[in-house]
Order: sequence, then structure tokens, then C-alpha cells
Amino acid sequence: MTTKLLAADFRPQHFAWAVDGPVATITLNRPERKNPLTFESYAELRDTFRQLAFATDVKVVVMTGAEGNFCSGGDVHEIIGPLVRMKEEGRMDDLLAFTRMTGDTVKAIRACPQPVIAAIDGVCAGAGAILAMSSDLRLGTERSKVAFLFTRVGLSGADMGACALLPRIIGQGRASELLYTGRSMDGAEAERWGFFNRLIQPDALLDEAHALARSLATGPTFAHGMTKRALHQEWSMGVDEAIEAEAQAQAICMQTEDFARAYRAFAAKEKPVFEGN
Repeated sequence: MTTKLLAADFRPQHFAWAVDGPVATITLNRPERKNPLTFESYAELRDTFRQLAFATDVKVVVMTGAEGNFCSGGDVHEIIGPLVRMKEEGRMDDLLAFTRMTGDTVKAIRACPQPVIAAIDGVCAGAGAILAMSSDLRLGTERSKVAFLFTRVGLSGADMGACALLPRIIGQGRASELLYTGRSMDGAEAERWGFFNRLIQPDALLDEAHALARSLATGPTFAHGMTKRALHQEWSMGVDEAIEAEAQAQAICMQTEDFARAYRAFAAKEKPVFEGN
């Protein structure tokens, strides 16, 4: 059973993987088609985010796309075409296996303890918009286009958790509009609606994402993981239950050395140096 991995142990075949200190960067890199996903890249993303729970030297993950686009969604020829053939052949079990796998990718992103920052330029559509939505923080550009395109291909907007996640980010009415119509948001609207945390110039986008990642990586990373878990789990809790869950989470964090380090630094009028334990 896997109990510990290092960043150097990750060797994905279907997207680029780079590590700079405690920050790992995933780059969707099929720029000739605006970085679409395939069956293989879905599965590898799912497995990578699951394994990140055991990657002790990765503190923050940045996810981006190559050459001016984030992700155009599922590859029309390599995913949509085969799915239509499955439908024509009556292979409902295979269709369900696929949709469950794509949903598992979102579950894996949400469950990995590291904060995930999506750096989004250009096209961010369909499953690409879902990957962005599943991330913890989203930095965009004015020229970016975010669209949940599922109704455009005869599918529902209920895909990979969109009907649960998107309303919590931008509100029920706005999410309903995007999921019913499939229209795109430009960067300014996406920031105004709260989908993007902020807008960055395209040529500075990745640098800003990495700067944000490094700032998080120097913080109390055990506590960041606890915050991420609480943000996710408390969606299904009542207020009283959430308060109790947070009481337990905070008591656990109070047992860490980072908590003591912060106190000692404060008392000495110094900046704390966190070590994630």
C-alpha cells in the first residue's frame, strides 16, 4: 500500500508535470487542439490527484494549459465519437463507467490535501471548465472564455458535479443560466461573478499563479489541508454540525508544532517559519 511518494516519483504520460520546490505544476499540453482531454488523460489526472495525498514534498498544485488556452473539454474525436458509438451499440454500462470516471477526477481534486490553483487563459470549456471549477482558487485573464457546453451537445448541465459545485461558487441563478444555455463568460464577467479570484495579464498569469502557490506553500500546510477538507465536507452539514467539526479540526491543529512556532515567533516579534507539522 502506498504511504509516501515524492514529486520525482510522478511520471505522467498524458500531461506535463513540473516541480519547483514545494509547488507542482500540471500542464495540459495538446495545444494544437486547445488542450482537450482524452480517456487516458482523465484517468491519469484522477490517479495523480489521488496519489498527491501521499506526496509529502508537494504543498500546492498549479494546473494550467499550454500555449494560451486552458482546456477545450473532451476531445471530439477521441471521446465524443467513441461515446456516440457506445450509445449506438447499446453499451450503457460503458457510458456509465465513463461518466463515473470523469466524476472521480473531480472527487480526486477535491480530496487531495494540497490547495489547487487553476491558471486559466483562453478557452476553458466543457470538462475544462469543470477542472477549473473543481480547483480551490482560479486566476484568469480578460481574454479567457469559460463555458459549460454540455447542452450544446445534447447533454444536461449536470456533469461531473457542476450542479452541486458551480452554484456554491457563483450562486444558483447564475449557475442555472450557464448550465442551461452553455454560453461563455469572458474574464471580466467571470471575475465579477466570483468564478475567478482575480484577473491577470496573460504574460504574467503563470508567474502570478506560482507566486500565490509559493506563498501558500510557506504557510501552515497541515492547517491548509484541514481548511480544504472542512470547506468541502461542510457543504452537506448543518451549522451546528459544522461548528462541532471545526472545533475538532482546530483542536487537532493546535497540537501541531506550527501552532507553537507561530506563538513563539509572535512573542519574539519575528515572522513564523512553518514546516507543515
